[in-house]
Amino acid sequence: MIKIIMHVSRLFLGAVFLIAGVNGYFVYFDFEPFITTSPEAMALFEFRYLLFIEKTLEIICGILLLINQFTPLALIILAPIIINIILLHIFMDPSLLALAVLLFLAHGYLIFYYRRLFLPIITRNP
Repeated sequence: MIKIIMHVSRLFLGAVFLIAGVNGYFVYFDFEPFITTSPEAMALFEFRYLLFIEKTLEIICGILLLINQFTPLALIILAPIIINIILLHIFMDPSLLALAVLLFLAHGYLIFYYRRLFLPIITRNP
């Protein structure tokens, strides 16, 4: 059961970030996005290079999660992005708060699942 939840969480995060990243490229190149974007979120990308970098990271990490390669690395890269997403939807645009909470919970579960790989990062050297 634990492995099933891990795989579902990994595939969910991978699919969401791959789709959101590709949708962000549509916005970046001034095409009509296939998923409506939050005006509050787009206002934060006043400098277009930020949108390009974030969406590129989302696509790369989404693919890594979907193919189950370098999963802990993808989780570390996505951590600040997910925190930003949840804070944006709590304080500025509550319309997609449920999705943000699901992303946060799935990410948290995967961090917990791979905790043995993350413990050396926070271990203090003597």
